Amino acid sequence: MDTPDEASEGLNAEGSNTEASESPSRTEDLLVQEGDIAGDYLERLLDLLDYDGDIDLDVESGRAIVSIDGGEDLTKLVGPRGNVLESLQELTRLAVQQETGVRSRLMLDIAQWRADRRNELAELGRSTAEKVLASGERARLHPMTPFERKVVHDAVAPVDGVHSESEGEEPQRRVVIFPKD
Repeated sequence: MDTPDEASEGLNAEGSNTEASESPSRTEDLLVQEGDIAGDYLERLLDLLDYDGDIDLDVESGRAIVSIDGGEDLTKLVGPRGNVLESLQELTRLAVQQETGVRSRLMLDIAQWRADRRNELAELGRSTAEKVLASGERARLHPMTPFERKVVHDAVAPVDGVHSESEGEEPQRRVVIFPKD
């Protein structure tokens, strides 16, 4: 079910588990540092593009969360189906890694696209799980990013009588929801 990226998220650049080897307060300090570095990087990007936006930094679920809200031009930084957002997130992670020497798991959201998409996908996962439960037939969803698949898996998990798995190869990897035998 996990992609290589999802399975290795708790590892540092040397392959050690960063979450198990550091105290909670030390980990939180490192995540705040990641957020600060990412915020500076994204602020410079917004300045270069002459876009307005407010950058908010947070730590949630063991990762730095960086959100940009505000100006109307920000939707251009999301792109179709979040493609530009995903690319900007990876570039920001690389900027953080270059400065800290540790692989970053930070999450970037722009114009609340990721938060809105999370809600849509959670509803899709729940409603599809209910249909599978009622019909007894498996359902294959359209291809999704690792972020999107995780949201769907998390939404399906609490529904008794069904389970979900990912199948296929990127970029055509998708969630399949099965009735439990």
